[in-house]
Amino acid sequence: MSAITTSVFDLFNIGPGPSSSHTIGPMRAGFDFLERLHELPAETRARATAIQCRLFGSLCATGDGHGTDKAVLAGLLGHRPDTVPQALLDELLEHPAKRHPLPLDGAALTLGPDTIIFDAVVHSFPFSNTLVLRLLAGEDTLFEMEYYSTGGGFIQWRGWSEPDLPAPPYPYETMAELKKHLKGGDLRMHELIMANEKVVHRRSAREIDDQLDRVMRTMENSVRRGCDTEGVLPGCIGLRRKAPTLVRRAGESKHSSDRFLMLVNAYAMAAAEENSAGHVVVTAPTSGSSGVIPSLLYVLHNHLEIPRENIRQGFLVAAAVGFLVKHNASIAGAEVGCQGEIGTASAMAAAMLAYAKGHRFQVAENAAEIALEHHLGLTCDPVAGYVQIPCIERNAMGAVKAYNAYLMGTLGDPETQVIDLDKAIWTMNQTGRDMHCKYKETSLGGLALNMPQC
Repeated sequence: MSAITTSVFDLFNIGPGPSSSHTIGPMRAGFDFLERLHELPAETRARATAIQCRLFGSLCATGDGHGTDKAVLAGLLGHRPDTVPQALLDELLEHPAKRHPLPLDGAALTLGPDTIIFDAVVHSFPFSNTLVLRLLAGEDTLFEMEYYSTGGGFIQWRGWSEPDLPAPPYPYETMAELKKHLKGGDLRMHELIMANEKVVHRRSAREIDDQLDRVMRTMENSVRRGCDTEGVLPGCIGLRRKAPTLVRRAGESKHSSDRFLMLVNAYAMAAAEENSAGHVVVTAPTSGSSGVIPSLLYVLHNHLEIPRENIRQGFLVAAAVGFLVKHNASIAGAEVGCQGEIGTASAMAAAMLAYAKGHRFQVAENAAEIALEHHLGLTCDPVAGYVQIPCIERNAMGAVKAYNAYLMGTLGDPETQVIDLDKAIWTMNQTGRDMHCKYKETSLGGLALNMPQC
């Protein structure tokens, strides 16, 4: 393995829900495939008669409920996750007979439901979430790409290698290595992450701050929309939104402690309900966990009145926690279960809280470790393949656990913590690898099996 070079803004992606692995990643794969088709010889494009996308693993098992088919088509039509029109996603495949022309010069191809084939859940590809895209001439394959949606909207492909990026000024692969740069010096953790982002991804401090503000605005907007929107979520479950009711009950509560807890829950569920509706959210680190950090960001900004600069710093520290999990384990429910999604989000949020409220890196690490430790073994078992039950409430539970982990992380001497974050990440990875595939986003076990199906 090599030093972590992931960008903060590859971790915090703006895009449509309900699942970064099932929507943002596949949409990027579709867009990348279209870009590669443009580079093919004109005679190859002229021979083409169809495009085919085969979905494997949990993309096959739950891709229909997660909107993977629409996401791939949107990518093939030339759209990126952060700019795709919401109306397009709402309308795609609404009318099965409607065809959509592929924007490819020299090829008169159209896309529709038959473009997407739900293939095998169990397969031999290196990643669970695999897509195989083909340009066809009758039965012959003219061009093929094998993509892997690895969680959080990240994609790889067969033959992929790490991009050739400048070396970070402060290289690290583990929390222990990161702390070596911080101990005994004046460098603070957020400054280290900022310095690496500036060098590796060639961004100025102003550009980084502006993009962080954009991410935070998008998160807060998802909370506000969710708190204001009543009704039933899409899909056959018929699940009603609960965030607006929680907000109203918080306002009616006579107990300040109950009111605060209700609001933390409401904000997390609001963003998670927006995600479940397929609306724009921020992966944090995934779409399925996109309510945890926004909930506590909203609390920091609107209730605790923490300065924006402090929150930016906390965001950078949260990103570092996400980097460590992604690098040394996984943030994909299809790989390690929901502990990799909600567990990581809760750990990131706990670190953000501690750091934004003025604590140093050791307290932030301890808070992250406590949050992750108490999500170990959490399965990913979405009912009917929708990111609704138990996903929405899990976001609320992850936010509450993050706040509690932050409080516990501030107790006593921070240097006496027995379990460090690296050990918790290693344990999460081993637990996830041992977990049966039916508990990893396939809807073949757990609540998904024991609830009535649509």
